[in-house]
Amino acid sequence: MKFIAATCLAGSLVLAGCAGTNNNSSSTSSSSSPQAGGTGSKIAGSAAPIYPRDSLSPLPSGQAHSQSVVTLAPPVDMWDRIRRGFKMPNLDSDLVRDREQWYASRPDYIQRMTERSNKYIFHIVEELERRNMPTELALLPYIESAFNPQAISSARAAGMWQFMPATGTDFDLKQNIFRDDRRDVVASTRAALDYLQKLYGMFGDWQLALAAYNWGEGSVSRAIAKNQRLGLPTTYSDLTMPAETRMYVPKLQAVKNIVANPQAFNTELPLIANHPYFQTVTLTRDLDVELAAKLADVRLDDFRALNPAAHKPVLIAAGTPQILLPWDNAAVFQRNFDAYSQGQYASWTAWVVPNTMTVADAAQRSGMSEADLRAMNNVPPRMLIKAGSTLIVPRGARVKEDVAAVVADGGHLSFQPEIVTRRTTVKAGRADSVASIARRYNLKPANVAEWNDVKPNHAFKRGYSVVVYLPVRATVATRAGTGIRPVQTSHVAAAPARRGGASSKAAAPRGSNVAKVPASSKQQVVREKRGGTPAKKKR
Repeated sequence: MKFIAATCLAGSLVLAGCAGTNNNSSSTSSSSSPQAGGTGSKIAGSAAPIYPRDSLSPLPSGQAHSQSVVTLAPPVDMWDRIRRGFKMPNLDSDLVRDREQWYASRPDYIQRMTERSNKYIFHIVEELERRNMPTELALLPYIESAFNPQAISSARAAGMWQFMPATGTDFDLKQNIFRDDRRDVVASTRAALDYLQKLYGMFGDWQLALAAYNWGEGSVSRAIAKNQRLGLPTTYSDLTMPAETRMYVPKLQAVKNIVANPQAFNTELPLIANHPYFQTVTLTRDLDVELAAKLADVRLDDFRALNPAAHKPVLIAAGTPQILLPWDNAAVFQRNFDAYSQGQYASWTAWVVPNTMTVADAAQRSGMSEADLRAMNNVPPRMLIKAGSTLIVPRGARVKEDVAAVVADGGHLSFQPEIVTRRTTVKAGRADSVASIARRYNLKPANVAEWNDVKPNHAFKRGYSVVVYLPVRATVATRAGTGIRPVQTSHVAAAPARRGGASSKAAAPRGSNVAKVPASSKQQVVREKRGGTPAKKKR
């Protein structure tokens, strides 16, 4: 075999020599242009060397940089690829060593966290390299959320990049009843890198940019201005900041150090291949989440891990035009989706409530139980659903149209406190009538007449017990004394309403008549102006 290989090599050299002889014999004019199918470069030794005419000068750093330079060997895995892109200056402090010890002493935590990142880190590194940003930033979700896209902080920050609601809106992350893009893998990564680039442009320093990501650019700017007034340095280590922000960069530096040299910390990082984990698939129809996972042949938990922004059981195509699927399952999904013929793709749809109504009324109109409607749409107790709100309801067999884009983009759910009323009696005064009682308590005359089984123009005798249904809170105010005779309830004193404007159900023991009505049909009592002074009952 060695003899054969040597013979082939010798033959190649002979042929190369012949080619060189032919080129040398060709005209000089033809050598100035690349040969067809070649690279355009001349063969070594075929032309005289060219020497520079002017004096040599060093290349500026901006011109010396070239993204076309490729390392001899590709990265072994994602950890190797991340290490090659480290660009941020290292922070060396006692806080860094403290965090190194904290992570190194918790190998199980490191293992869970790094395994969870397996689904997302290739995409993040790709985006960082495309933007020429430091690859250390791919480790930031370890600090923010332990790479959990479903993470929610006590301050309402959400997703693996932990966006607050307002900041998410600033960076075009949609938040409505169908989806929360702060949890979306692709959208939140795009927004986070946009934000970090903006902060770096403001401060010109990655450590200060990270401090601003955690603390806010306004807070960092004020801290810098304060140090400048005092003649102090303005680096990350010199600013006065909250403990959380003070530990923020040391945490990232500690994780960076462990990734750079895991053996030094007796840590083993799981293998993450240098290959995309997922690919995007266009969604053309509204689709149940469970059906989507089934068509893709993936576990439901794995599907949700890649599509965490969808927090309802249905994916709305007009608002979620793409879904993420494991690399090898995207083609499986498309094939099964095209062949699906077992009924509707979606068993849920959206319904825009035409007018303010109780949960019971909405449930009856949508064909659901009240408990199911509350659970599906996260409706809190003692609340009315306001007009224009969007509810997720069952999709009937006759519904052929998917949810419209205007609903998918602007779907919201609003509530107003449900007013609780109680049957009460008031004594009619001189010349009192249905109309005067209705005016006094801001009620509709037709309701007062119906409650007392009289005609709307009826005049009450003095001292007659007139039945009215008053809001609980208004009943308390009336009894406080405004010139109106004390209201007699059904043997109980009206209890103050709970925080939020609605009373507790416990305020009405058995035997009392308590009714819940929409706020649009019952209004608060208007105090009588005759005599007396208003009671100071404001909270």
